[in-house]
Amino acid sequence: MTPTPLLNVDSLTVRYGARIGCQDVCFDLYPGEVLGVVGESGSGKSTLLNAVSGQLAPDSGKVLYKTRLNEPSNIYAMTGPDGRILMRTDWAFVHQNPRDGLRMSVSAGANIGERLMGVGWRHYGEIRTAGLNWLEKVEIDEDRVDDLPSTFSGGMLQRLQIARNLVSKPRLVFMDEPTGGLDVSVQARLLDLLRGLVADLGLSVMIVTHDLAVARLLSHRLMVMQGGRVVESGLTDQVLDDPQHPYSQLLVSSILQV
Repeated sequence: MTPTPLLNVDSLTVRYGARIGCQDVCFDLYPGEVLGVVGESGSGKSTLLNAVSGQLAPDSGKVLYKTRLNEPSNIYAMTGPDGRILMRTDWAFVHQNPRDGLRMSVSAGANIGERLMGVGWRHYGEIRTAGLNWLEKVEIDEDRVDDLPSTFSGGMLQRLQIARNLVSKPRLVFMDEPTGGLDVSVQARLLDLLRGLVADLGLSVMIVTHDLAVARLLSHRLMVMQGGRVVESGLTDQVLDDPQHPYSQLLVSSILQV
């Protein structure tokens, strides 16, 4: 039996005046699947991510999400409270700059605990225990639980943001260049961590990246964007090993020449 998509994106279009952000983008995302979106700066991949995740209203098109009641729901037709509940429970967003996804004025443990309180947790001991467990999962020493994020390195900040997002067991995670700006060795450690968490938790993920090595390591399927349009899509290894569109070929060849 063919599985039902968790997310259905149909003819999504965003314009910035006369300029196209993304145009007529269509795709399905299935439970447990990681979809990578690649392209050069200005290709429309971040616009697409923001529109699909409900942070940017499109000019046309729709995004349907299969709720836990197995009913497809148009995210743009949701009320404000319903949308906020969705973002606290089923959805999560990992920013390129972890400071955009953390509260820098409260402790590491409080950052994780806030997400749990947002889904109804109230027992302090249980919240703290969950926070400690998640610090361990993302390879941060438990004795840093009461430290402010401002005392963390860039890699630790990103891992803390991941813990904050995943502690509430979302079904769908959006990631915007999660390894961007990190040193190569820190990137490798973070990628190993992400790959393990995605597999262990059975997450569905939409990840935007300019790094084809990141896309190959994390994603099952790939979409290549140019000028706001999807010019090629398919299984990640197929797209990267045998690109069909001239733009995809150029992207792959530019990496091979480095």
